Amino acid sequence: MARPAIISDDMVEVARQQVEQAATARQLRTGLSVIMPKVCGVTNATTSQVLGVGVATVVRMQKQIRDQVAGRATEKGSWGGRRRQHLSIEEEARFLEPWIEKAEGGGVLVVPPIHQALEQRLGCRVASSTVYRILARHGWRKVAPDTCHPKHDAGAQEEFKKNSPKRWRKLASKTA
Repeated sequence: MARPAIISDDMVEVARQQVEQAATARQLRTGLSVIMPKVCGVTNATTSQVLGVGVATVVRMQKQIRDQVAGRATEKGSWGGRRRQHLSIEEEARFLEPWIEKAEGGGVLVVPPIHQALEQRLGCRVASSTVYRILARHGWRKVAPDTCHPKHDAGAQEEFKKNSPKRWRKLASKTA
């Protein structure tokens, strides 16, 4: 059985003020995460079900109130984001600029040279998938070659097939 949360009367008072002054649902839930276990005597699991959040979130909300009571209330940044980024989006764009010039000149780009240049720039090894994600983030996509030449003439090909010497047709059927 899990140990019960230690909730002081000071925490309940701060939580009640937060419930009364709540401007968002998150602030209301934070206050209720302290009031419900203390007043109703329910567990954090039951509190999380009633509030519609996870048990870990209830514990985190209670810690937030506990920190306010202790006078060490600090606002944390928002969730999400690129926490393990090697380069910012702008730095990535600058890194890709020389490769864009090669691509605009009609050159074919392959990932290994870009990957090598990225590792050199960062000074550490990175997976090749990192390069693919950078390219995708900046709107690059894989372009496969066409199955036929852009200047081909389908009519001329059919005409050639119909009017080619019979000898060529026999050779083609023997090799096939």
